[in-house]
Amino acid sequence: MPIQQPSNQINETNLDDVLQISNVFVNVSKGELAKSGDLQKAFGTTDVAEAVKEILKKGEVQVGEKERDHDLSALRKEIATLVAEKCVDPATQRPYPVGMIEKAMTEAGFSVKQNKTAKSQVSECIKLLQSDSNLPIQRARMRVRVTMTTADGKRLREKIIEGAEKVEDDETGQEEWEVIMLIDPSQFRVINEILQKECKGRGRIETMTFSATANT
Repeated sequence: MPIQQPSNQINETNLDDVLQISNVFVNVSKGELAKSGDLQKAFGTTDVAEAVKEILKKGEVQVGEKERDHDLSALRKEIATLVAEKCVDPATQRPYPVGMIEKAMTEAGFSVKQNKTAKSQVSECIKLLQSDSNLPIQRARMRVRVTMTTADGKRLREKIIEGAEKVEDDETGQEEWEVIMLIDPSQFRVINEILQKECKGRGRIETMTFSATANT
């Protein structure tokens, strides 16, 4: 009973337009039709049309193997694209092509989870590539600006810059201290928590470039 449109758009008058075959199968891959006894037991009727309506109302659309493979392939490519956007080659600080990321995913044995979004699988994928593939890879660094009062800056400077990959600018004025630096994305939350705890609203962190890469 393959269907050609979503079940929520189906009504009793267009079943012939919706169904490719007006039969109920016990095993569609083997072409095994449901017998009258099967229909009576499952639907309380031997009327095929009534059984079909019940299936369309309450059943779930079965995705074919080709469609499932296509969906997984598309999801895999989406994950690889997100990884390519967030990561770089540590030696050149440049991003890898998506195709190279996909090859590394295969090499590392990364399994796409169809019931999860691509975004939710990126971190797991990156960790696996770092541990189980031959592709040197690291998260791209974020360029951030941190500002606070000069007094707070003198007190917190070392704590703020200790998580920096590279300090690009460090200026202390009469009233304000400002530092621009490259950090691993995981450090953003750490620095923000320091500001909230220690500065009481007098400090802030701004993202200047979400996927900044260090200049070599």
